[in-house]
Amino acid sequence: MLATMAILVDTPLWPAHGRLWSHLVSDSDLDELHAFAARAGIPPQAFDLDHYDVPEERVDDLVAAGARRVTAGQLTRALIASGLRVRAKDR
Repeated sequence: MLATMAILVDTPLWPAHGRLWSHLVSDSDLDELHAFAARAGIPPQAFDLDHYDVPEERVDDLVAAGARRVTAGQLTRALIASGLRVRAKDR
């Protein structure tokens, strides 16, 4: 059985620039993440080593495009499990 890859987006909790932000990640593949982001119109400069920062108002569109909504904790655990996580001390 083939493993199903997923794009995950967390709850918008992160304040910056007068709005709340979410993180968009892949649970297995950066190429998958970049392709999804490109299809969704997320600019390349929104990528931050292991995730895209996306404004709160884009979350529903991303979910409609196939991303799975998760909590921040679920997103972090999935990113760590994938081996794609870039730790803060390594940034």
